[in-house]
Amino acid sequence: MAQKQAQHSATLVHQPALADGQWDIRHVILVKGARVHNLKNITVAFPRNRFIVVTGVSGSGKSSLTIDTLYAEGQRRYAESLSAYARQFLMRMDKPDVDMIKGICPAIAIEQKVMARTPRSTVGSLTELYDYLRMLFARIGKTYSPVSGKEVKRYQVSDVVDFVLQLPAQTRIVIAVPLRIRKGYTQSQELHILLQKGFSRLYVVDGNHREILRIEDLLDQKWPKGNVFVLIDRLVVDASLQEEDARHRLADSIQTAFYEAEGECWIEVNQQQWHSFSNRFEMDGIRFEEPVPQLFSYNSPYGACPVCEGFGQVLGIDPDLVIPDKQLSVYEGAIACWRGEKMKEWNEALIRNAHKFNFPIHKPIAELTPEQYELLWKGNKYFAGIEDFFKMVEENLYKIQYRVLLSRYRGLTTCPACHGTRLRKEALYVKIQGRHIAELMAMPVEELAVWFDELTLAPAEQQIAARLLHEIRYRLSTLLKVGLGYLTLDRPANTLSGGESQRIQLTRSLGSNLTDSLYILDEPSIGLHPRDTHQLIEVLKELRDLHNTVIVVEHDEQMMREADYIIDMGPLASHQGGEVVFAGTYDEILNDSKSLTGAYLSGRMRIPGGGPGRPRKWTQSIRLEGCREHNLKQIDVEFPLNVLCVVSGVSGSGKSTLVTQILYPALKKLKGDPVGKPGWHKALKGDLQAVTQIELVDQQPIGKSSRSNPITYIKAYDSIRSLFASQPLSKIRGYQPRHFSFNVDGGRCDRCKGEGEITIEMQFLADVHLTCEVCHGRRFKEEILEVHYRGKNIHDVLNMSVDEALEFFADEPDIVRQLKPLQQVGLGYIKLGQPASTLSGGEAQRVKLASFLGHSHAQEHILFIFDEPTTGLHFHDIAFLLQSFDALIEQGHSIIVIEHNLDVIRRADWVIELGPEGGERGGELIFAGTPEALKQVEGSYTARFL
Repeated sequence: MAQKQAQHSATLVHQPALADGQWDIRHVILVKGARVHNLKNITVAFPRNRFIVVTGVSGSGKSSLTIDTLYAEGQRRYAESLSAYARQFLMRMDKPDVDMIKGICPAIAIEQKVMARTPRSTVGSLTELYDYLRMLFARIGKTYSPVSGKEVKRYQVSDVVDFVLQLPAQTRIVIAVPLRIRKGYTQSQELHILLQKGFSRLYVVDGNHREILRIEDLLDQKWPKGNVFVLIDRLVVDASLQEEDARHRLADSIQTAFYEAEGECWIEVNQQQWHSFSNRFEMDGIRFEEPVPQLFSYNSPYGACPVCEGFGQVLGIDPDLVIPDKQLSVYEGAIACWRGEKMKEWNEALIRNAHKFNFPIHKPIAELTPEQYELLWKGNKYFAGIEDFFKMVEENLYKIQYRVLLSRYRGLTTCPACHGTRLRKEALYVKIQGRHIAELMAMPVEELAVWFDELTLAPAEQQIAARLLHEIRYRLSTLLKVGLGYLTLDRPANTLSGGESQRIQLTRSLGSNLTDSLYILDEPSIGLHPRDTHQLIEVLKELRDLHNTVIVVEHDEQMMREADYIIDMGPLASHQGGEVVFAGTYDEILNDSKSLTGAYLSGRMRIPGGGPGRPRKWTQSIRLEGCREHNLKQIDVEFPLNVLCVVSGVSGSGKSTLVTQILYPALKKLKGDPVGKPGWHKALKGDLQAVTQIELVDQQPIGKSSRSNPITYIKAYDSIRSLFASQPLSKIRGYQPRHFSFNVDGGRCDRCKGEGEITIEMQFLADVHLTCEVCHGRRFKEEILEVHYRGKNIHDVLNMSVDEALEFFADEPDIVRQLKPLQQVGLGYIKLGQPASTLSGGEAQRVKLASFLGHSHAQEHILFIFDEPTTGLHFHDIAFLLQSFDALIEQGHSIIVIEHNLDVIRRADWVIELGPEGGERGGELIFAGTPEALKQVEGSYTARFL
């Protein structure tokens, strides 16, 4: 106990007293004795209603302190306030290993997790903007007939009464309904029924001739010529109609008409003009759907397009496969399915007859007018189009060659019924100020914000929509502030970069506008260009000014400079970290001798720049031509090989689109390992044979099971298991390498199945994790643990750090060779058997990198594509990362990095910058060359910060 208290006081030394000189619990959130993961029984205070940055090297315990301690306790306390029944449906959170947390408020965490990747998720659904739009259209949207363009209204009795009362004085009106002879009835029977209902007269209209006939007189007479109506009432519009009795009579007559004609009422004005009113929701012979929120939801069977079921795409004939190169003309064989001996007759028929309808067979497909392009597909009387060709193919599918032919040109195409809007056509008849919901979803956020600002509504509509409009405008303005004004709300979530995903998550949380809450953000500046980070800081300050405590786990220098308070974890990572090295203001950390962060911020330490021979020269390259996916403006980009090539530019300029959606899938497809359809580009050229393999190292975690760990991922555990299986005792007992695995039965503990602990589900309480009483947490059977190598059993080895293991296995070159890369990428501190689920984002990415460094690829030339590898990395870790990049390049590989980090850009051999802005104003190639040359480019934002 005394030792614990000594540690508390030692940790508090680093933390200056707050402004009032006391640990006043009204002004701080106090965490006492935190021991989650690698935290060393620390005590730390977070000032309330402040903007706080928690920093430190990767793996130093930042997320353990903020997410796993503060947020977990905030969530757990909220859950404890609910009923036992409700708690069983929540994600149950363990009670963090901490002595005490005082002054905590409701907690919201925005973590570094990849968001929904389902094809149904869009920017609109993730930000909840689509839900507000659906409600807005259901409440104030007006339905318009696609035939006449007139507004469709369901008329009530009061609407028709108002129509009559506003007619000029002395107007003569007739209220009637058409006489319909129902099936199975004669005219005489129908007239008898009308008499029984109390009607006595018919109104006959034949051209300009009008006649009123008594029903009784017609029973035995010949049926009159012209249109026959049942006469309900006749009256003259005058002052007497304003009296209550007269209005009641008028309303009663109209109600009778609606009832008798099953929803219709006809009024003739001055024996000249008929007006039809319907209390059914229909017009021009079309029955329309009532606008309800479900009608506008593509995730509901009621609102989704029946053909594509709300996906916006169907499996059909892919135009990009039929005409792969749009720079070719029809004469040059642009239509791929019309090449070859047998099928070329279709092409020749078009070429022979083109002069008859003036079709330009020598013009590239890309330059055809929309009408000419459509003609190519539809055909005319002179030639059969591409659609007719595929109809013929489908009729012959009993022949295998036609089945093969059809499969070659099938792919995901825009749904022909909804044209990619995902909604049934009835939903698009509902409009607000001439725009339907799909048009608003297709607008960039910056345009949509302007449209909503200029929206003018009638007073009644304004009252209905006021709350919805406030929420929509607030969320749109937040999207603009976090630099996402270039996105459209219908953009699928699985096409977003990691940084865009997290800022969308941020928008959703900020939209709730809470006060007196605790916001914990895990690296919100991921994917942000330094230019955009400033806007994000303003948003976070706004959040603080609403009396919230904003805690940001971050390494960005701009963020630290603007923070009210900085907590630096360290001094190093894993078991060498978990302590509070510094707590105070930005100015104080610059002069702190113990803080590694302070040393880099003050310039006492620097990430080493390029050495001799930099930038590297290159002779081979890969060239993408005519890229125009999303916002790319038909650009040609050359990627050099055998060097470090960085793709930079402001958020939304098209970096991820160019590299991960065009280059990566196109190269994988070329190598016969397709990973999805490449984005639109004209051609892929260059030294393609020089690359033997393509690897995308992204921000996905390396494993979620508790049995997945770094040494199984880099395949080093196989060698360690073989080493233990080769020991004398193993040979005597007949143990194989599999006996030393905790993934298969044999050597692992049968009670806990190699987990080391037993999990007991507590239904509405957090699960209880008990150390296995059979193996005591050592994961293996007792007899397996009797096998030793140099005095250590398999459990002891798994508990070693990488640095310790390299020393221990010094005589085993295979194991040393496999483990060495983990040390090279700066992960010497992690335990060999550490569960992969406890690694931070930066650590997971470096484990992937180490797995490539550790394998000898002597005959291979791998092209590595890294998506923001500095995610989660401290200045100190970036130095290790750059060393690893150098090691890969020296092995003969090539690296392309999507990155905003200025230290990485400075060390690059070649920089490709896209811009100048995001969204529609981006997608252009601003610069390609060395970092030195980039500094001279005037239109580049990166150049300003370099």
